[in-house]
Amino acid sequence: MCADRPCPEARRQTLPTDPVPTPAERALPLRLTVDDSDSPADVIDALFLGRFANGEQPHAHSHSVDRVKSGVSLLPPSASVVRSARDDDRTATLAEGDGWTLLISRWNRGADVSVTATSDELARRVLGQAVDGAEDEPEPQPEHVTMGFWYVSPRRGPYRTTRQITAGTWQEVRPNYTAPVADAMDRLMKVTPDDIAGRLLLLHGPPGTGKTSALRTLARSWRDWCQVDCVLDPERLFNDVGYLMDIAIGEDEGAAKGRWRLLLLEDCDELIRGEAKHTAGQALSRLLNLTDGLLGQGRNVLVGVTTNEDLERLHPAVVRPGRCLARIEVGPLTRPEAVTWLGSEEGVGREGATLAELFALRRGGGPASVPPQPDARDSGLYL
Repeated sequence: MCADRPCPEARRQTLPTDPVPTPAERALPLRLTVDDSDSPADVIDALFLGRFANGEQPHAHSHSVDRVKSGVSLLPPSASVVRSARDDDRTATLAEGDGWTLLISRWNRGADVSVTATSDELARRVLGQAVDGAEDEPEPQPEHVTMGFWYVSPRRGPYRTTRQITAGTWQEVRPNYTAPVADAMDRLMKVTPDDIAGRLLLLHGPPGTGKTSALRTLARSWRDWCQVDCVLDPERLFNDVGYLMDIAIGEDEGAAKGRWRLLLLEDCDELIRGEAKHTAGQALSRLLNLTDGLLGQGRNVLVGVTTNEDLERLHPAVVRPGRCLARIEVGPLTRPEAVTWLGSEEGVGREGATLAELFALRRGGGPASVPPQPDARDSGLYL
């Protein structure tokens, strides 16, 4: 017993100790192997996970910023930068503070910010300090509409980014479509959430008839109540359950505000043609499940599909009554419509013309081609 001074044993008991590994941590031995295929940014990623993996900072939160304001560092107050690296496509920064570690991955104008900390509240607070006011919102333009783009990134997994696209009003682009299509699109452009009776929007017809242009205009017409996202890799979406769940079930700002979402899948011929059940496995079933099955229940999700297939070749389950909000065949303009659109008869055939052909005629150019070559047999050459 020590009467006049603290006992050495007492001092030892009050000293901080390393965290005791949990069974989960003991089951995950860590080993970092680096070779010449790894970059300094890859090493920073690994260093960031160290304190989370060993349990010293067991709480983590992340946030993505699509457009970072110019001059914003994304570093919270009192942050100390311990590593930084620049690759061809991104910049990685590792910083730390009292009880927390932060990783900033920046590419172009976007960034991912992740924080690990000793408590959940601390992780949330530091992350909030890092990203508060960092988002740069461009001034909205009347002719622009915000569209999302989903894809699977090798580095980040399922990922959504946004961009402003130019889209004319329906009245401006209506003359680009033959009369029956324009009449059908008239009704579609005026749809509101109260009018939705089916979850599938199907636009089919030959290439170059303006299906994608119509969808851009639809995004503008519906922007007050519907978030429009284009899936850049639809062939993967319905064959990857995790990807599908991230898009269809995952919460986002649009869902939180009660907005609808329209997922656009372009040129999905193999997915929805008549023999799709045999060639695409469960992909077609998952698409149908998203539109009116259990997967889509409770979610304000519409699916828009474009295809070059004829209606007769589409799978009957896709076009059955009650499933489609709209089913529109987008064909070429008739000869009188094409002549009116172009203001000239020159170059317009008896069968009319597609929108792409009319734009080519207006520009006065045609496709690049190779001049006819003499027959190799006549010239004595072997090919």
